[in-house]
Amino acid sequence: MSNLSPFQSTFKWALESTWPMLCLFIVILVVSRLSYIIINKKRIVLYNDIFVLVSILYVLLLYFMLLSTDYASLGINLYPYREMSRYVIGSTAFFYNVIGNILIFIPFGFILSHSIKASRIKHIVIPSFIVSLSVEIVQYYIGRTFDVDDVILNTVGALVGFMIYISFRHFRDKLPNSLKKEWFYNTLAVLTLLGGIIFIISIWWVKL
Repeated sequence: MSNLSPFQSTFKWALESTWPMLCLFIVILVVSRLSYIIINKKRIVLYNDIFVLVSILYVLLLYFMLLSTDYASLGINLYPYREMSRYVIGSTAFFYNVIGNILIFIPFGFILSHSIKASRIKHIVIPSFIVSLSVEIVQYYIGRTFDVDDVILNTVGALVGFMIYISFRHFRDKLPNSLKKEWFYNTLAVLTLLGGIIFIISIWWVKL
């Protein structure tokens, strides 16, 4: 019996289904970026390049997890909170359908906040709502369920990502000048990347 949590199981499933595509995109992105740097004699900004690479890979995984048709269930729910109130708190169904829909959009909220330099909640609410609504409409037309609760939960997740971004920015501004250097951000980026790799290895042994 697997000891993985529901989140880890879902992440493992997504990786096992998309690793060929992810590997190809990593090669394309890295080769393209290095070629640009060499040809144009630009300087590598490691933390920024890592952030962009991880953001693109996240979007690819998000696309697969939200628009996969492996578990089609055609339907529509236009009543807020009706579906999420059906799940028992703490149950697997509650985790997948409530907590999962929040967690999956937290990185989106952080990435979007960083990209547009968001400083207010309204800067994130509207674009996050539009993106989630678009996902639900597409899901409906590919044979899955349109659920307004998913839109609400995804938007909440994006807001959590925004709050993490604001907290990170506040932490960065409070750093002494000696740490407001590129080497420090590069170190944080590399450690975060290594942490992600260790997490992936812990739940999924690469099968080639």
